[in-house]
Amino acid sequence: MICLSHLLANILEEPYELGERCLKTNFYATKMVTDSLIPLLKLSKSPRIVNVSSIYGDLYWFHNERLKEELLDIDNLTEERIDEIIQWFLSDFKAGKLKENGWPLTTSAYKVSKAALNAYTRLMARKHESILVNCVHPGYVITDMTAQTGAMTVEEGAKGPVMIALLPDNGPSGVYFNQMQIAPFSSSTSPL
Repeated sequence: MICLSHLLANILEEPYELGERCLKTNFYATKMVTDSLIPLLKLSKSPRIVNVSSIYGDLYWFHNERLKEELLDIDNLTEERIDEIIQWFLSDFKAGKLKENGWPLTTSAYKVSKAALNAYTRLMARKHESILVNCVHPGYVITDMTAQTGAMTVEEGAKGPVMIALLPDNGPSGVYFNQMQIAPFSSSTSPL
C-alpha cells in the first residue's frame, strides 16, 4: 500500500536540489532535444512537435501579474528571457522568497518548468512556421509519477498527444491543449 501523505509531503516540501533537477528535466532537456531535432523535422512533409505539459503549467498558479504578462507576451518574449525567469525563480527558491515574489508555493519547480515549456512552445511555433508546435496536458494518468492514483489509463492519456501529432497541416500551432481541447495558457479560475 502506498502512503500518499508521505509522497505529498515530499512533493510539497520540494528541496532546492529537487526543484533544480525538475527544471533541468522538464524544461532544459526538452528544449535541448527539440533544438537538436529541428533540422531533421524540417525535412519532413508534415513536421510536428508535441510537448507534454501539465495543467500545472497554467499561469493561474502564479501570483505575479508582471511575470504572467511577460510569459503571455509572445511578441516580446525570447528564449533568453525564459531562461532569466527560470534563474530568477531558482534564486528566489533558494532564498525562500517564493511567496513574496508571486511564485507557486506547492510543486513550485514543476509548475515553473511547465509554464516555461508552454512559453517555449509558443516561441518555437512563431520561429518555425513550417512546423506545427503545440503542448498538451494529457490528463491525470495512472503512472508511477502519479503514484498510480491517476483517473485515466495510459491509453486514454495518449489520445490528446496522438491527436495533436496527427493534426492536418493547416492545424493550429503555438496552442495549449487540455487533453483534446484547446485551452488558455492562463485561466482566470482554477483549471482543476
